[in-house]
Amino acid sequence: MTSSTPIRARSAAPLQTKDGLHPRNRHRAGYDFERLGRSLPALAAFVTRNPVGRATIDFTDPAAVKALNQALLRADYGIAQWDLPPGYLCPPIPGRVDYLHHLADLLSMGDDTAVPRGPSVAILDIGVGANCIYPLLGAQEYGWRFVGTELDPVALRHAQQIVATNPAVAGRIDCRPQTQAAAIFRGAIAPGESFAASICNPPFHASADEAAAGTRRKLRNLGKKNAAPVRNFGGQSNELWCDGGELAFIRRMIAESAQRPELCRWFTTLLAKSAHLPAVERALAQARVADVRIMPMAQGQKQSRIVAWTFFAKNGGAPVSGMVNATPRPSARSPHRGGVVSQSGRTRKAHAKNAG
Repeated sequence: MTSSTPIRARSAAPLQTKDGLHPRNRHRAGYDFERLGRSLPALAAFVTRNPVGRATIDFTDPAAVKALNQALLRADYGIAQWDLPPGYLCPPIPGRVDYLHHLADLLSMGDDTAVPRGPSVAILDIGVGANCIYPLLGAQEYGWRFVGTELDPVALRHAQQIVATNPAVAGRIDCRPQTQAAAIFRGAIAPGESFAASICNPPFHASADEAAAGTRRKLRNLGKKNAAPVRNFGGQSNELWCDGGELAFIRRMIAESAQRPELCRWFTTLLAKSAHLPAVERALAQARVADVRIMPMAQGQKQSRIVAWTFFAKNGGAPVSGMVNATPRPSARSPHRGGVVSQSGRTRKAHAKNAG
């Protein structure tokens, strides 16, 4: 099975800088703590100086990370009211918005002049979480409309409260319950609904013990070898782990997408482990999808990728704009032929090594 290289914009600017963030990501130059402090004065209590004298915060401190997020949302995205219930996932905003920028490239087929904007573009967020972060960022950055599904009632109520207290996103975000614990799309999506794309940040770990070990590794990477295992970005059990981890979750997502192929023009998900990519590609081949895109992402030392697939036959590369209501036409040819640039086996192995 052959997958495609990352979509490249047609402009002369490269897609990624040294730190790996997308060219449209407004956080590529780092954090201006003086400016952010004017937006949220409470952030100043957490700002320190690193050994070379630059302003920073302690990223192992959950309170500092939350204050940084609140300041970023106020200063850069017009979200004045944002908070979290104790213990819930506090997402790193630069990485989350990067997903949306790459998604915009996917919908425009890499044409910077055709990036779809406005409420006619409907996006489905699987597992919106208490933070509601993808809909908030996507509504403000691109004007898109979102449906966010959530299994956890506490997280759902909090996400709905965030939307209700921010008039800037009024009418553009619908957070609704997922009524079937084992389902991805079933139980939350009404008959006849369709979307330009779905997004998902699946539970990464396969068990609570694995999640705790991951937290300890993160603390070591941040130079806190002897720190207590407090998650700097938080997270409830359903946000961090599920039976079988991300691979099992994504396999279920692929299987359900094949049962309702017209739901989204593009189904997408984050994939953290490059080692899982071959198994995901096999599942996509079994589902007989029409096209697959693998889009690497990086933020500092963290490497991940977006996996995107569609059941719609190619239409000559025309940009996707707005909701998709057409009936998909499964391709009669090999499921992954016809991407932007096909990769040889040797190139794919090199890509997996670099991305992992």
